[in-house]
Amino acid sequence: MQKYSDRVNRLSFSQTFVMSNKVREMKARGIDVISLTLGEPDFDVPDNIKEAAFDAINSNFSHYSPVPGFLDLREAICEKLQRDNNLEYLPSQICVSNGAKQAILNVLATVINDGNEVILPAPFWVSYDEMVKMMGGTSVFVETSIETDFKMTAEQLEKAITPKTKVLMYSSPCNPSGSFYRHEELEQIANVVAKYPQITIISDEIYEYINYDGKHTSIAEFPQVYEQTAVINGMSKAFAMTGWRIGYSACPDWLAKGCEKIQGQMTSGANTMAQKASVTALKTDPSKYRYMIEEFRKRRDLVYGLMKEIPGFRVNYPEAAFYFFPDISHYIGKTLNGTLINDADDFAMFLLDHAHVGAVGGVSFGNPDCIRFSYAASEKDLKEAMRRIKECLEKF
Repeated sequence: MQKYSDRVNRLSFSQTFVMSNKVREMKARGIDVISLTLGEPDFDVPDNIKEAAFDAINSNFSHYSPVPGFLDLREAICEKLQRDNNLEYLPSQICVSNGAKQAILNVLATVINDGNEVILPAPFWVSYDEMVKMMGGTSVFVETSIETDFKMTAEQLEKAITPKTKVLMYSSPCNPSGSFYRHEELEQIANVVAKYPQITIISDEIYEYINYDGKHTSIAEFPQVYEQTAVINGMSKAFAMTGWRIGYSACPDWLAKGCEKIQGQMTSGANTMAQKASVTALKTDPSKYRYMIEEFRKRRDLVYGLMKEIPGFRVNYPEAAFYFFPDISHYIGKTLNGTLINDADDFAMFLLDHAHVGAVGGVSFGNPDCIRFSYAASEKDLKEAMRRIKECLEKF
């Protein structure tokens, strides 16, 4: 007897966690595997943030917070948005959530009805399509490629819009490609969306600070779409606070009220100690945490040089985040050591089995010809991983 709901049956398991679990299983069997699967900084939380959390515990911030978060945190978020993005928000427009995932789900739950369409430029973060399914929507994919630096044009967007379109959702900087939309590119996209007031933009900016070669632009900076935009951000990537589970949305008033209503019936307020620590993180000059970004930059350049030497890989030069998303279509349709490679997921499994390097195939990212490597790992592991992959593939 089938017990799962249709909602659960529509969903897939996150491929990033599927591959990371396989890596853990192999390591438990004594196999020396290098994991480049998870998008998690390998730094510890900075001391001043940890001290703020201890202070919160000692001050007994252990009770429920307001559903959208403590006022001082929402004020700190507004200050950050003004300081870094030239965006004006009131604390009433901020909803602090249990990670950026919940912030996105709050927005989708507020605006999506069954059958509504959500435009996703591909590649996209693995959870986007699954979140749309969860809310009863339908994803419409806009294809990009390594030749276009994995970015959608305004013309492509306009062609994808139908009377059913309700949301445009993307990340910039992008997980998995490491690309980001520049000011002029976002302005063109904003001009298109402004013609369709029924469309809400979900702008996932969680990798905002991990940007090596250009100033970050939020699409909410363009006044023509401010009232249509939900800015999503959080503490996980720039502050190495992945396990602290603090994300947030900044929205127009009408949308912020909906997010608070949804969250109030789901989880209520986020972790109180983590909220208080986040106030300290956001109020600190971002340059204090720049050492992590500079280390990622060094690793990016290291891996880029090594990855270009791997046979059959076509690699772009990612300007943000901490991922490479090489095109490995050279291997699609070939048989490697008895394994038929139908898509990038098969290729990822092949590398795990034969090179003992964990990565994530691009099928669940919306591109079956590419594979994602995280370089949030030590230089030693990155060098060894690239050596293993090159040595493995040179045989073919």
